[in-house]
Amino acid sequence: MRCFYSQDFELELPAGHPFPMDKFRVSKDMLLDGGILRPEEIIDVGTVANFHLLKLAHESDYISKIESASLDRKEQMVLGLPIGPKLFTRSAIEVEATRQACFAALAEGIGVCLAGGTHHAFSEHGEGYCVFNDVAIAIRDLQDKQPNIKIMVVDTDAHQGNGTNAILANDPRVFTYSIHVGRNYPTRKVEGSMDIETVRFVEGEMYLKQLFVSLAAALDAFAPDLVIWIAGADNHRNDRFGQMHLSVKDLQRRDEVLLRAFLKNRIPVAVLYGGGYNRQAEFTAKLHRNTVATAKRLATEFRGL
Repeated sequence: MRCFYSQDFELELPAGHPFPMDKFRVSKDMLLDGGILRPEEIIDVGTVANFHLLKLAHESDYISKIESASLDRKEQMVLGLPIGPKLFTRSAIEVEATRQACFAALAEGIGVCLAGGTHHAFSEHGEGYCVFNDVAIAIRDLQDKQPNIKIMVVDTDAHQGNGTNAILANDPRVFTYSIHVGRNYPTRKVEGSMDIETVRFVEGEMYLKQLFVSLAAALDAFAPDLVIWIAGADNHRNDRFGQMHLSVKDLQRRDEVLLRAFLKNRIPVAVLYGGGYNRQAEFTAKLHRNTVATAKRLATEFRGL
């Protein structure tokens, strides 16, 4: 199972910033130190997505603003990340990692980006710590190469992927599924193919029932050639922003059932991290590590089927 990573995922942030930028490196180290992944299974992403790729989902003026670090104060506040020369590199290499994970999934059944899921980025602006929409760009790139490919975005992050829904709206080749807290960020929701809203601080049993029933209906309705799954670690009960009340076991159950359903039905799946802002240091990285560990175990189990 190939997992795509870059040391450039990590961007220096001001002290006290809520985004756990070290989670990418820490989760990667956990996967190696625990023997879950072998070093050769972690592929270093050596290049950034180029301007042409970024333009598949974003306006040229916006891309140039990120590249030249020229967002105005309001745009910076909406984005939530400090601008500078490294922001473009960090964001464009994350796009490339997601793109490669999708091609790995199509070739091998499963591929993992040890980052990704920047679903709040719109074509003309970024918000919610999301600069470029890696999912939308990867989908447009795949469609350039395989015009008839059917792709489903499965978003189990605690927050709706408003940017993804906006960019991919009215495309019959794409189905966007999201399960998220209804009364939570983002304030402005954008309708997708299937949006499942949960109550605030939903408990695990209720959440999992909503998820499994609704996603089964989505898969019956669409029959994708590829699933891009934004897993999300912000569903955990100790997350600062997720407003869900799931335990570690609930999240492991979520991962197990979803991945097993995709692989059993021979649907290739690209796994992305999504958000996570746990109050406990390094716990977000642990939750992402758990998701990748489940993916590795099931990839091995379903190999050759």
